[in-house]
Amino acid sequence: MQVKTKAIVISSLKFQEKSLIVKCFTLSSGLKSYFVRDAFSSRKASQKIAYFQPFSILEIEAVHKNKGTLENFKEIKSAVPFQSIHTDIVKSTMVMFLSEMLHYSIQEEEKNEQLFLFLETALTWLDHHDEISNFHLILLLEITKYLGFYPDTSENNLPFFEMNEGIFTLFQNGNVLSEHETNLFKKLLDLKFDNDQKIFHVLERQILLKILIDYYSLHLEGFKKPKSLEILKEVFS
Repeated sequence: MQVKTKAIVISSLKFQEKSLIVKCFTLSSGLKSYFVRDAFSSRKASQKIAYFQPFSILEIEAVHKNKGTLENFKEIKSAVPFQSIHTDIVKSTMVMFLSEMLHYSIQEEEKNEQLFLFLETALTWLDHHDEISNFHLILLLEITKYLGFYPDTSENNLPFFEMNEGIFTLFQNGNVLSEHETNLFKKLLDLKFDNDQKIFHVLERQILLKILIDYYSLHLEGFKKPKSLEILKEVFS
């Protein structure tokens, strides 16, 4: 079946000497993996490879056989030409980390149009703003809405957050955050991208990032901690 759709690049892996395997989150079909033959051998190789940087947003025409095998592109062009995401060291490190998080989080070939549109909007915001210290934290928390494990905030006046159930509780037993961690988490729940980026200091962001990664680990089977986490910490230290 021939498909024309937008696609967000999640990862690309070099295959043998000249080719790539590219994993994309598509608007029409959810997660898809594509084989790009001779990506490194043509005269336009650098231009072609540039399409497949983490979180590039593409307009693609592709043949989807839908047999669980690698699909093939017919046409590729940039849908959202980013100005800073792939050239600014802080932003590029952030998107490398976040794309790795999504690599381990979106695991099924299911259409999720609302998640796609949210990611497209969020990445466009990132490209146009410089105060971005909390972007990765807000994004990871918001994504849980679309993956089905956003925290239940109906009783967020209670002092502790229980990670397994995703609820606030009166008692500190089981897999429960400390009162200090819970207060930080409550602050994060109220944040939007445009809010004051200085609301957390570096150590508090590290605490929140650990909480979010642990939360993903509890709620997603097969989730792995991203290898790029240490690079992100170094850039934000």
